[in-house]
Amino acid sequence: MIEPIVSTAPATGEELWHGLPGDVDDCVERAYRAWPTWAAQSLANRIEMMRRTANELRKQADDLGQLVARETGQPLWAARGEVDAVIERVELAARSYAERTAQRRLDNALQGTSALRHKPHGVLAVLGPASSPLALPAAQIIPALIAGNAVVFKPSEKVPASAEALVKCFHNAGVSANVIQFCPGRAATGQALALHEGVDGVLFTGSTHAGIALNRKLAAHPNKLVVLQMGGNNPIVAWDTPKIGDAATLIVQSAFANAGQGCTNARRLIVRDSLYDELVGEVKRLADRLIVGAPFDDPPPFMGPVIDNEAAEGLTESFVWLLSNGGRPIKHMVRPVPGRPFLTPAMIDTTAMAERPDVELLGPLLQVIRVPDFDSAIAEANATRYGLVSTLIGGSPQDYNRFWANMRTGVVNWNRPTTAVAPGSPFGGTGLSGNHRPGGFYAADFCAYPVSSAEMEQPRATIGLGLTED
Repeated sequence: MIEPIVSTAPATGEELWHGLPGDVDDCVERAYRAWPTWAAQSLANRIEMMRRTANELRKQADDLGQLVARETGQPLWAARGEVDAVIERVELAARSYAERTAQRRLDNALQGTSALRHKPHGVLAVLGPASSPLALPAAQIIPALIAGNAVVFKPSEKVPASAEALVKCFHNAGVSANVIQFCPGRAATGQALALHEGVDGVLFTGSTHAGIALNRKLAAHPNKLVVLQMGGNNPIVAWDTPKIGDAATLIVQSAFANAGQGCTNARRLIVRDSLYDELVGEVKRLADRLIVGAPFDDPPPFMGPVIDNEAAEGLTESFVWLLSNGGRPIKHMVRPVPGRPFLTPAMIDTTAMAERPDVELLGPLLQVIRVPDFDSAIAEANATRYGLVSTLIGGSPQDYNRFWANMRTGVVNWNRPTTAVAPGSPFGGTGLSGNHRPGGFYAADFCAYPVSSAEMEQPRATIGLGLTED
């Protein structure tokens, strides 16, 4: 018997969605039949369909925001930001495709013309995360559709209601139900979809553990495009600055926005000795003031619960483990609502630990490490197998130049939170954070592949050497 998927609201336990896993074979077959017709449409028509989708999202913004808030536990203001991010993605993706995949022709006189054009891959599987059920998958779905691909979208089994609502917006805007499909399921469904012979590429956003497992299974399939956008053990280096309040605010935003569940959230705060007491004290004071609550509470909370009780239990166990292995508590992690996955922001000094675990703890848990000099700070920030984002707070322009030059991350910020990604920029990481296929403005690069052509209007050729006389 097939076990149904049930989505519940983290804040209340209310059931939001109930259904069976999707039929992978049927989804892929329908997408495979539909994509040539979609790809044959003009680029202008496909972009117009995306703009109609943006209008559909605008019409349903309130309902979508409320659904995302209920299903993820995000505060309503943050969930509405998810919807806005998808709407903004349309024009960004259109501009990206025009700039990154522009057609080029070069006249070579007697040698004819050389041309560069781009083709869609075919059927792409998009595997999305729970932490951002609209914005992150849409950042891959929209560029993929603009490029002419068909998409089968399998969201996290924890957020099927939000994902289904997103796909319906595409359908309501006129995109064929075969060109963009919703395929709910657990890990087995995602693996079956990725390995399906009718799928030409896999666009994955999620945990490093799941991404590595998927990459191993696809290692024997070099014909498939594989894009991995995974997590990070992201560092903030705090250096000389007189603006302690602003620095503390940036740190709190980096560590605790979205209950620390985003791939760009800061996991480690690396602080200069002389700055430690004042700055860490201010970060703690600000963290103590953060409101943790349900999505629709008044006053609005800064952060809601984590996605489920399993995640909450894992984070509390990790906090205890760090304490038991040399960590010193700065701010304890507490579960304020019995039976529900609410967590208060936690801080722990791990400077004295003999070995700090290089893992992504996906929640509101910030490790603090004190260092004596800038070289030590850079070395500590790079002491990870991940490489998604790093931030320097304070310091001089010369310090930032050194920081930028030496950090092994795909995003390097200065006096901005780790969660800040500049519009029109690539987004992706190195090491265990990705496979050098950045998304964001560069998503067009992997949604279509370049095709070079040597062309002449009429056949013309001679053989000048190596022939007998006629």
